[in-house]
Amino acid sequence: MLMTNNKIKSQPNNPLHGVKLSTIVEFLYKKYGWEELSEIININCFKSDPSINSTLKFLRKTRWARNKVEKLYLESI
Repeated sequence: MLMTNNKIKSQPNNPLHGVKLSTIVEFLYKKYGWEELSEIININCFKSDPSINSTLKFLRKTRWARNKVEKLYLESI
């Protein structure tokens, strides 16, 4: 929920509201591992020397890849 002028606004149509990107990446890594993630979503941050930090850096700069990761997260929870 967002606090604006002492009023609380919610985002009922946004299932990712309040979920950090790091939480999403860590969840997917624990569930699938890097190898399976690279098969599901064909992006190099899952293939070439993957790590949580390098993946987060890439996803923060690359909207299309982040959209795919967020979609997989929603399908996986």
